[in-house]
Amino acid sequence: MAYTTIDDPTIFFTTLLRDSIYGGSDTSYDIGFQPDWIWDKVRSTSGVHSLFDSVRGVGSSGKIIYSHQGNVETTNALIKSIDSSGFTVTASADHASQTIVDWCWKAGTTFSNSAGANGADLASSGSYNRDAGFSIVTFTGNATDDQQIYHGLNSVPVWMVLKNRTNSNAENWCVYHEKLGNTKKLTLDTTATATTNVEFWSDETPTSTVFTVGRQDATNGSGNTHVVYCFSEVKGYSKFSKYTGNGNADGAFAYTGFRPAWVMVRDPNNAENWLMYDSKRPGYNLTNNHLFANTTDTETASTANTMDLLSNGFKVRSSNNGLNRSGGTFLYMAFAESPFVNSNGIPTNAR
Repeated sequence: MAYTTIDDPTIFFTTLLRDSIYGGSDTSYDIGFQPDWIWDKVRSTSGVHSLFDSVRGVGSSGKIIYSHQGNVETTNALIKSIDSSGFTVTASADHASQTIVDWCWKAGTTFSNSAGANGADLASSGSYNRDAGFSIVTFTGNATDDQQIYHGLNSVPVWMVLKNRTNSNAENWCVYHEKLGNTKKLTLDTTATATTNVEFWSDETPTSTVFTVGRQDATNGSGNTHVVYCFSEVKGYSKFSKYTGNGNADGAFAYTGFRPAWVMVRDPNNAENWLMYDSKRPGYNLTNNHLFANTTDTETASTANTMDLLSNGFKVRSSNNGLNRSGGTFLYMAFAESPFVNSNGIPTNAR
C-alpha cells in the first residue's frame, strides 16, 4: 500500500494571505480548488473569526458563525461566492485596511440522508470529500438521547466541531477529539477544560457511517439546526493526535507523517487558549506567529509559544504552559503541506 494517497495536499487544504479590499471592488481569489469551508480571520488587529461554508450558504443571504463565541448563526455577505477554483470576497463587507488569513478546506460532493437510512435516527445533509476525510453535515435536533447521524465519510471521524446554529440559549461550540474520548467535549470558543457528560456524544464513538449525539441543546437541541465539521485521519495528509509536554524550550516532538501546513493545539485539562499556526504566516522556523481560535486577539509573534514545522511533524520550542506544560497532555489537529514520503516513495524536504 502506498504511503499516502494524497501527493499534493494543497488541492484539499490551503492557507491564503490577503489584504483587505474594503473600499475597492469585489475580488476573486484563485486557490486551485473549491473551498467548501472558509475560516477567515483578521491578523493585523483585533477581529472576529468568521466561518462560512458551501452547505449553509454564502452571498447576500450567506450564513456566518464565529469560532470565538457561542452566538447563533447570522447573515453576512463577506463571502460573495464559493467558486470552482476559489472564492470571491464582497469588498463592502470586508475588514477595513487590514491583513487577513483565510484557511480553506475542500468537500464538494453533496448528500442528503433521510432518517432510517444508513442506520441514522435523524436526517442529515451536507457535502463530503472522502479522499480528504472531510465532511460538512447539517441536521435538525430532537433533544433525544442516542441519536445517530449520517456523516458521509465512509471512514471514522476522529475530530468533530459542532455548533447549534439557531438556539441562543444553547451551550457553546462542542469539539470531539478521538484522544479525548467519547465521554468528553471541549468548547472551541472558550478556555474551559474538558467536560464529561453523557448528553453530548451519548458515550458513543463514531463509526464509519454515523456519529451519535445525546439530548443536550448544544449537540441536539429540539427543532434546532446544527452544523458539524467532521474529519477522519488520512495518512500523509491529516493527523489528530496528542503529545506530552516536557516543560522546557527543547520541547516535545509530534510525528505527523507530513510537513504541516496548519496546526492547532489545545491543552484539554487546563484553562488554555486554542493555538493556531500555519506555514504561510511569517515567523518560521521558529514558527511564532499564532492566533487563538477562541479570541479576537491580533496575531501574536510572541516567543512564548513557538514551534518548528518539520518534514515529518512539528517540534515545540517553548516552555510555555499553553503549548508545553511539563507532563501535560496536548491535543493537536494538523493538515499537510507535503507528505513525508509521497506515493512514489520520494521523501519531502524540511523548510
